[in-house]
Amino acid sequence: MAAKVIVFSTPSCIWCKKVKEYLKSINQNFTDIDVSKDIAARKDMIRKSGQEAVPQLWINNIPVVGFEREKIKRLLNLNNTKKGESDG
Repeated sequence: MAAKVIVFSTPSCIWCKKVKEYLKSINQNFTDIDVSKDIAARKDMIRKSGQEAVPQLWINNIPVVGFEREKIKRLLNLNNTKKGESDG
């Protein structure tokens, strides 16, 4: 079963852009929610994670605050680094 990934982001967040680019590079589908416009989603994000910071990813309902590549890979069950992909 494919992982359900939700990205909470804002348009001005550089790390939000980087995490979305990373997800696209590994062909991972995700839903992007702009919490600068969706106040209800922002409140829900803060309630669930206890954090206001973006980016936040929820991978199968497990929150990841920030672009934590290794944690993202682990939650997506990506055990091997793809050729040409670096961790930095």
